[in-house]
Amino acid sequence: MPAQNGSAFLLKIGDGASPPAFETVAGLRTTQMSINGDPVAVTHKESGGWRDLLSGAGTRSVSVSAAGIFLGSTAESAVRAHALAGTIEDYELSFEDGEKLTGRFLIQRLDYSGDFNGERNYTLQLESSGPVLPA
Repeated sequence: MPAQNGSAFLLKIGDGASPPAFETVAGLRTTQMSINGDPVAVTHKESGGWRDLLSGAGTRSVSVSAAGIFLGSTAESAVRAHALAGTIEDYELSFEDGEKLTGRFLIQRLDYSGDFNGERNYTLQLESSGPVLPA
């Protein structure tokens, strides 16, 4: 299997419709996704001192981090509006091989920075709310 291009890992935000249409959040230079699991331990005295976990139980979540240059796109404006309002919106993660994951996310953090005579940068952190599923 060949390596996949990192620039093809895209973050897209929904338009609030049902079903949502997605628009790419422009200007992203780095994107990262983490799939997290918080298992449920069912260890008992017959476990022989080893931890036993309950398959399919526990809390699962997806975290997305991204950083880029602010271009003033409508998708970036929507991200900022949702961050200020604390609202949850539909997002899509798109990969070079055509795989897509969709789910509802809350913007946990949105940071802007800039240097004198330089571009304005931003970083954001999204946390899933509910299932994140293949599209």
